Amino acid sequence: MSGYDKDGSSVASLSMRLQSGSLDPVALADSTFKKIAGYGDDAIFTGLLEERARKEAMVARARLKAGRSLGLLDGMPVAWKGLFDTAGSVTTAGSVVLGGSGPAQADAAVVSALAGAGMVSIGRTNLSEFAFSGLGINPHYGTPLNPASTDGARIPGGSSSGSAVAVAAGLVPVAIGTDTGGSVRIPAAFNGIVGYKATRGRYSMAGVFPLATSLDSLGPLCRTVQDAVWIDAAMQGLAAPTVRRGTVQGLKLVIPETIVFDGAEPGVIAAFDAAIGRLQKAGATVERRAFPVFQAVFDVAARYGALVTAEAYALHRERLSGEDASRMDQRVVARARLGEKS
Repeated sequence: MSGYDKDGSSVASLSMRLQSGSLDPVALADSTFKKIAGYGDDAIFTGLLEERARKEAMVARARLKAGRSLGLLDGMPVAWKGLFDTAGSVTTAGSVVLGGSGPAQADAAVVSALAGAGMVSIGRTNLSEFAFSGLGINPHYGTPLNPASTDGARIPGGSSSGSAVAVAAGLVPVAIGTDTGGSVRIPAAFNGIVGYKATRGRYSMAGVFPLATSLDSLGPLCRTVQDAVWIDAAMQGLAAPTVRRGTVQGLKLVIPETIVFDGAEPGVIAAFDAAIGRLQKAGATVERRAFPVFQAVFDVAARYGALVTAEAYALHRERLSGEDASRMDQRVVARARLGEKS
């Protein structure tokens, strides 16, 4: 393994070089594939899109040389969680039971949107099977190693495990994940990068394999908040971001004390409190308050089952009752079957 590239390039820094002509999109794509091949963790990507990437990079090169840039992201590499359709590739959703499915006939809507911004699709990243785990473990394609760990192998977090690791390892500047109950936020936190979980409905879900259709959302994993702002705009089909810079001066934050800190390790609480302290120092007002409704929600879920589990069971009902169940991650099978009574 080539090591954890803590100083890997951000989207913004690469953009400056691409737009100025000091970095060639084709050379960037070639070096990206070279880094992936030399990194030594075969569980990060489940498939590479080298032919497509080179074509997209060559077209971006021609545009940039002609002074016809599509914008800030033209020529920028991007990787996709294995739930997004990319034309000509099979969408496996991290499972072997979909391996025999036909290739996607078209790109998912957000894949098309980022291609329209000039981005270069590098490959498909690994994930927890059917995106139904927060740990990032996959018995079929392997579990990506967390590059932020310096004292032994640690889980990457899930379900967007490969997407987070690909960015944290410096292999790509941005990867797109999905988030139903934390699947962008958890691996971002575990790997020390930025993960933005957008409000459901902010982006089109067309061409994205679901987990729970009333809860699923999408979001980028990247190195900086500014990177997330740029990618968010492109995922919406905007030519440029509309977000304005602000200040935390005068901002009021309310921290719930019910449920959310139960069972948290002291180190996690200390890191959270340190972050809150920085916000207060910058001028934010912080109030800690009990939210009894949180307990009520958890009580309802304990009595009737979680919504995500019920929807996952409804989606995979036939698989769970047939031969496919024996080929699935048995942890996922057991979790999904809990939804039968929800």
